[in-house]
Amino acid sequence: MSMQKEHSSPTMSGNAAEELLYSETTRLASLIGACTPHDGTFSQRFPGLHVSRYSRVNVDYVKTFDSPSLLIVAQGKKIVTVGQDVYRFGRAQMLMFPVALPLAVKTIQASPSEPFLSVKLALDTRRIAELVRKVYPQGVPAIRNWSPGYIVGIDVGMVQAMIKLLAYQSNPDDARLLAPLVVDEILIRVLRSSIGARVAEICLADSGMQRVAGTIDWLRNHFSQQMKVADLAEMAFMSESSFHEHFKAVTSMSPLQYQKALRLHEARRLMISQSMDATAASRMVGYVSSSQFSRDYKRFFGNPPSRDIAGLRQPIANPTDT
Repeated sequence: MSMQKEHSSPTMSGNAAEELLYSETTRLASLIGACTPHDGTFSQRFPGLHVSRYSRVNVDYVKTFDSPSLLIVAQGKKIVTVGQDVYRFGRAQMLMFPVALPLAVKTIQASPSEPFLSVKLALDTRRIAELVRKVYPQGVPAIRNWSPGYIVGIDVGMVQAMIKLLAYQSNPDDARLLAPLVVDEILIRVLRSSIGARVAEICLADSGMQRVAGTIDWLRNHFSQQMKVADLAEMAFMSESSFHEHFKAVTSMSPLQYQKALRLHEARRLMISQSMDATAASRMVGYVSSSQFSRDYKRFFGNPPSRDIAGLRQPIANPTDT
């Protein structure tokens, strides 16, 4: 009998933990719903914090470009592709991208009565670097295999921390004074999770991940310039073959493919925000040939520039946010 009791107790405890996680995730969903009056993505008082609601599934993938961030889903499901990598995630899961990446996003479970609801927090690598020393006082475990993104299940503590963070957004003083403390808690929970060492390595000076991330930052700031992979490899203190291998592991694409995605996204932004025509935008981002730009643009976004921009100017709120 005692053995039977010992066997049943963990099961009951597991069920209770699952019920609590479900209950708290429902609370988080309700809070996100209150912050999203309609479909779209909404910035909060704390910099880099956004909440999203989408009430319909997507037929096609939507292309966007995202900075390093973590995304927690409270309700619904999505698919995100990065190069050849596919990430399917939903309720009570977290998707984390350590570096800035071009993404293709599709909502696959959502309805007006149960919309897709999520909260996204941009990753502050400087703050993470400060916390890494506390979480890993003996040093960060070595990482052999990298990936563009990581999906993990979240626990009750993470959900409750995110609930606090969103609750503080309604009060300016709370958002200014208390929200940073909760963000530290969230980052510490991430660093202590199964993907913590991978997150930590972004911030380690002279780590392979940090050196590749440095070249990504350079590309984002100089995407209109002509570049050679050999120059990027030298910047990362790697051989050209090693750099190419590491870069593809982190981004799921080659440096040239990454640069092209950067250029096309920036050209799209210029055509939308500054009403540039395709020729002017293509020149601004480094294209010499307008016809080559149009071909690349159609291949990447699915429509030629004029048709794509006309569609994006329709009154749809932030359809490209993850």
